[in-house]
Amino acid sequence: MTNATPTAQLSAAGVSIWLDDLSRHRLSSGSLQKLIDEKNVVGVTTNPSIFQAAITSSADYDTRIADLAARGASAEETVFEITTADVADACDLFAPVAAATGGVDGRVSIEVDPRLAWDTEGTIAEAKRLFEKVSKDNVHIKIPATLEGLTAITAVLAEGISVNVTLIFSLERYRAVINAFLTGLEQAKAKGHNLATIHSVASFFVSRVDTEIDKRLQDIGTAEAESLKGKAGVANARLAYQVYEEMFSTGRWAALAEAGALPQRPLWASTGVKDPAYPDTLYVTELAAAGVVNTMPEKTLEATFDHGVVAGDTITGTYEDAAGVLSALEGLGISYKEVVSILETEGLDKFVASWNELLADVEHALAMAGDDALIR
Repeated sequence: MTNATPTAQLSAAGVSIWLDDLSRHRLSSGSLQKLIDEKNVVGVTTNPSIFQAAITSSADYDTRIADLAARGASAEETVFEITTADVADACDLFAPVAAATGGVDGRVSIEVDPRLAWDTEGTIAEAKRLFEKVSKDNVHIKIPATLEGLTAITAVLAEGISVNVTLIFSLERYRAVINAFLTGLEQAKAKGHNLATIHSVASFFVSRVDTEIDKRLQDIGTAEAESLKGKAGVANARLAYQVYEEMFSTGRWAALAEAGALPQRPLWASTGVKDPAYPDTLYVTELAAAGVVNTMPEKTLEATFDHGVVAGDTITGTYEDAAGVLSALEGLGISYKEVVSILETEGLDKFVASWNELLADVEHALAMAGDDALIR
């Protein structure tokens, strides 16, 4: 272990490293394969912001957009075709990892249209459409953990489709997400699905909690407030792991496990450090424990590989201190409930804005491609 890279040490500690990014260039250039080979990356997550950046910042998609323009495809149809193609190809790239881990890793996530986050039936239909289009066993369909999304999560899992539940900020909502997962598996079992083939992660967001709370601590300005900066995100995630341990040690879970089910793993998302005053590996090295996933932007992955100090399990046994952090924040008048509500709303708003920008940019590209075809 002493000679292993930090990412190898993290993997040995039971943490699955996934990359929070995907593009056609990553696939065609071999850079994603290199991360698999050299930096222990065993999965990929995407979101609307990632696809918006990938498609609008390069010429890699121009030929495909021109082809779709010639067929008269709309912007929405074009985005659907492009994103599912990238995810399907990434699934093929990770197929050996999926085979080696029984499908636990080697997963690639694609999110439902974020504009459907408050539409249960629309989310269910879109999840099924994405699953059928990608048509790979190691795909995860991402569904936001809105109240409306909870019912959709259950329904999609009940159809035997693996799900990445995203945009979780609060412990209360996380409990509801696990309950939706368990209900989905119970329904899948009743329908005769093989539970061993249904996989799920619950994406608990970390850095955005600090960003929102630190602003409030800055406004308070006392010595106590200053001492709490940069602690809420890690504390919240550690308490989420405690919830995970509790809810997957019940008789209800034991019955599903006996039938072949695998637990829904906690996934740490939003792990890029926003404040340069904090260590750039903060949300990696302080959130290591067996059975978790950490999905990292490449900058965080590179920092971890270069100088991350991995000290084994940094979560188990920290729950009392973590609860103390949240209690101290409440004592200063910072409402946990208000903060997590704001973060969910902002997170969804950002994804919807990115999606709308992407559609507008693709619509423009389709029009330009059509004009070029007429000129030729």
